Amino acid sequence: MSLEERKPSLLSRMFRRALVGIYKRHGWRAHGAVPKPRKFVLIAAPHTSNWDFVYFLGLTDDLGIKPHFMAKTSLFRWPFTNFMLDMGGVPVDRSSNKNYVQQMIDEFNRRKEFMLTIAPEGTRGSVKAWKTGFYHIAIGAGVPLVVGMMDYASRSGGLGPAIWPTGDYVADMKKIAEIYATVTPKHPAKGMTDVIAKEET
Repeated sequence: MSLEERKPSLLSRMFRRALVGIYKRHGWRAHGAVPKPRKFVLIAAPHTSNWDFVYFLGLTDDLGIKPHFMAKTSLFRWPFTNFMLDMGGVPVDRSSNKNYVQQMIDEFNRRKEFMLTIAPEGTRGSVKAWKTGFYHIAIGAGVPLVVGMMDYASRSGGLGPAIWPTGDYVADMKKIAEIYATVTPKHPAKGMTDVIAKEET
């Protein structure tokens, strides 16, 4: 049985159900259409609070999608292996001789559906610029970037437009920055100050 076909455990189903329940009780609502085919890099931003994960999970559940995320291989050891896989985790070998960008490109190539969630800020703290690995993965896999949004001002979020990376990083990031300028994070002071400035991955 492939990873895509395996059924989630009772523990992971209960955990997901609990988080989705919190999302609904707090009055959030989802919007946006899911691009087809369901293969894209989903940008998760702004990321300023642990609550982002709860509401993001609820939003994706509302939209009927199961996003995946990267995590280091050590987190997939027993007894957490099944739980991590059920939640959408994809093990990544971050050793010096392994390129995580290429690993994710390979995942896109072998799967029929793959919606890879990446938080380019890489931290909940204040950041000056995004890391660029998400962009290189999209370029290498030949898939679009989909803007994922959570607006705490309106308690709504979901998916924005799909943006095909052209290879002109600055121009593409300007399009994305214009979209995120309309979104209010939970902690605005911790939000990114510049999505265009380029950092090393």
